[in-house]
Amino acid sequence: MLPPRLELLFTLTGTVAAPIEIGATPSGLRRIFPIHGGTFEGPKLRGKLLPGGADHMLARSDGVLLPDVRVTLETDDGHPILMSYNGLRHGPPEVMDRLARGESVQPSEYYFRIAPRFETGSEKYGWLNRILAIGTGHRLAAGPVYDVYEVL
Repeated sequence: MLPPRLELLFTLTGTVAAPIEIGATPSGLRRIFPIHGGTFEGPKLRGKLLPGGADHMLARSDGVLLPDVRVTLETDDGHPILMSYNGLRHGPPEVMDRLARGESVQPSEYYFRIAPRFETGSEKYGWLNRILAIGTGHRLAAGPVYDVYEVL
């Protein structure tokens, strides 16, 4: 068997609005972060992140944050692509508190990983419907930044 390899698809930089506080639910603390927009760029595709998506973030009782996101990418040549992903973000409480306050935190100080899936009707980008992807992230005050990789 061949071990998996990773190939960079793109780096995505997003901007989010202030969260909508749903509150403590049976699953945990729920907050919804509306997506304002952003950009993505990589060797095989580039474009913009359209407004209108959202992250339905869940904070578990053990301090782990679970992003649950659906966004629409639009390539620079006009093709729409749905990107949905789940993931995990956690770290030492003091680091997570700094992130929550919008402070700059080095990505090496906490764990932030995602598992994106793509859907598109585009023939040109239809190959995205048939791949597995993973991503590493870090959080800036304005929103997340992800390096998204195809698993080969």
